[in-house]
Amino acid sequence: MRTSHIARILAAAVLALPVAACGSGSGSDSGPINIGSVSTLSGPVTFPEASAAAKAVFDDVNAKGGINGRKIAYTAADDKGDPASAALAARDVIQNKKAVALAGGASLVDCQVNGPLYQQNKITDVRGIGVDPGCFSSPNISPVNTGPFFGSTVSLYYASETLKLNKICAFFVIIGSTANAYKEGVDRWSKITGKKPLITDLSLSANTTDFTPYILRARDAGCEAVLFNGVEPMLIGWVKAAQAQRVKGIKWLFLAPAYTVEVAKALGPAGKDIYALSEFEPYTDQQSAANKDWRDTMTRHKLPLTSFAQGGYLAAQHLVTVLRSIKGDITRESVTEAMKNLKPLPSEMTGLPFGFGSGNAHASNLAAKFVQPDGKGGWTVLTDDWIKLPNG
Repeated sequence: MRTSHIARILAAAVLALPVAACGSGSGSDSGPINIGSVSTLSGPVTFPEASAAAKAVFDDVNAKGGINGRKIAYTAADDKGDPASAALAARDVIQNKKAVALAGGASLVDCQVNGPLYQQNKITDVRGIGVDPGCFSSPNISPVNTGPFFGSTVSLYYASETLKLNKICAFFVIIGSTANAYKEGVDRWSKITGKKPLITDLSLSANTTDFTPYILRARDAGCEAVLFNGVEPMLIGWVKAAQAQRVKGIKWLFLAPAYTVEVAKALGPAGKDIYALSEFEPYTDQQSAANKDWRDTMTRHKLPLTSFAQGGYLAAQHLVTVLRSIKGDITRESVTEAMKNLKPLPSEMTGLPFGFGSGNAHASNLAAKFVQPDGKGGWTVLTDDWIKLPNG
């Protein structure tokens, strides 16, 4: 894919626009508070639950009178997973909708394409689900989730420090410009633990369908655990290929996309060697007090209970907290100032508080819990306590 190259061209083109062309989002002190998001809502890979969950939070705030009497007007723009559409969607949200902030977005390309635009227009984005590397390297974007790159570090850390495994391997599907971010995730684990993987393979792509060569390579190398970052269809194919080759004794470490009811049902008893990462308090634990308000909100609005919905809900909740803290008019300038001076916001749904602040990059959720298919279509929580990176 040429996503990174296209993104740089579009970002440069967007930055060539005068700052004033996109508007200040100042609005008035009596009209609606305009909030936006740019998400991948259509195309082969979509994340609709995040922005839908954010909207549910804002709708509930509006039903109770809004923020100091002002209602929230929320726009969820669709970038279709396409860099050109992402650039147009962001400009529409900023210029035409006059958003004072963004929240609850989840996109394949938005951060990479529009991060410079958000910085230029001094607008902040509380990202529901950070997907691409740009989400974790921008001064104006802060995701509430762990993300795939820090998630890789946490997963490796869990394997070596909790499961006490020494021979650990990693195989990564590379889409766009993610190779370096995944490599940095592995290097981060090595720096923390002083350990190195037996294998770090960055050669898989979205078109890879035959996983047998990689599984046999892991077996022959003596890997005790293998980290694989594939999405739902790929990781199911990975496990089935391992079964077909009668490969046993290896623990398969999967990232957040594995943690779905559909995956547990598809794998059945074959999931006994899987360890999946949960970026938030595990949503399949119906007894969790930490998830009660989120679960009630999603159920009331008839939205699916997924980890993507957790991210959108949390992003909206954090932004509402910031909006309520602002004294005086709520404008793009006042929201950005409040974000840049924000003290960490704790949540029982995450292992670490949410942060924004004045840094050049933001990744506050450096923690996870781990779950395992129970063989009956559900999930078992393996870690009562959060697995946190030492530098978290």
